[in-house]
Amino acid sequence: MDKCIGVIGAGTMGRGVAQRFAIYGYEVVLVDIKEEILNEAIKEIRQNLRVGNMFQAKYNVEEILGRIHTTLDYKDLQHMEYIVENTSEIMEIKEKVYEELEKVCKESCIYMVDTSCIPISSIGSLTMRPEQVIGVHFMNPVTMKNFAEVIRGKSTSDNTVNITREILKTVDIEIEVINDSAGFVSNRISHLYMNEAASLVHEGIARVEQIDNIFKKAFGHKMGPLETADLIGIDTVVNSLDILYKEYRDKKFQACQLLTKMVSKGELGRKSRKGFYSY
Repeated sequence: MDKCIGVIGAGTMGRGVAQRFAIYGYEVVLVDIKEEILNEAIKEIRQNLRVGNMFQAKYNVEEILGRIHTTLDYKDLQHMEYIVENTSEIMEIKEKVYEELEKVCKESCIYMVDTSCIPISSIGSLTMRPEQVIGVHFMNPVTMKNFAEVIRGKSTSDNTVNITREILKTVDIEIEVINDSAGFVSNRISHLYMNEAASLVHEGIARVEQIDNIFKKAFGHKMGPLETADLIGIDTVVNSLDILYKEYRDKKFQACQLLTKMVSKGELGRKSRKGFYSY
């Protein structure tokens, strides 16, 4: 199996994907539109690896970083057999990304779409190879979660599913393969409880800490719904809810007013150092 992989987007998920594959010996080409984002990504990955060594992970930090190659040019992906796309949950952005990929990628290349809500069949329709487009919804943080939700689009081939399964096995990630649906399984359910948790805060029913504590102590969750929203990014949660509402036209997916206000104020969670909690 070719141990080279392209990663599009150097945000939270892209950084985690790049780090995980590099740890397992893959040569990674990490692409973004801004040099400063790429530099920040490498800085964060280096710090994460050093923190891991504090807990006896025994990473060779520079060796792993040496396997991650950053670029602004899609042409650097022309020899890749596999691409993981991690751009924002905005269809217009993804349209531009796949337009560029289709210009440079070899015919055999498989596109793994790390989206949280957009239907995989919709992404496949942006390409001339829908049978080679598959959803791989990595869990955050990617470096710590040994599981991914894999989504078969309407045209995704059995061969693409099997290859994806084998690739993820090489980086110690278990999967469940499901059929295509906006939000899939995990986010169609989890975004409902994050949205409802925000509504409880907005209505003054309970404090943020109380809601998260109830989920952790009553149900054994490692993180409460509002801690999870901060980790994902409040803007990403709102974008995902908007996609779910457009797809299903069900009012239960309308983003809580508190969430939309937080986005307008730039309170996006961990990435802005303020969300439901301060960081």
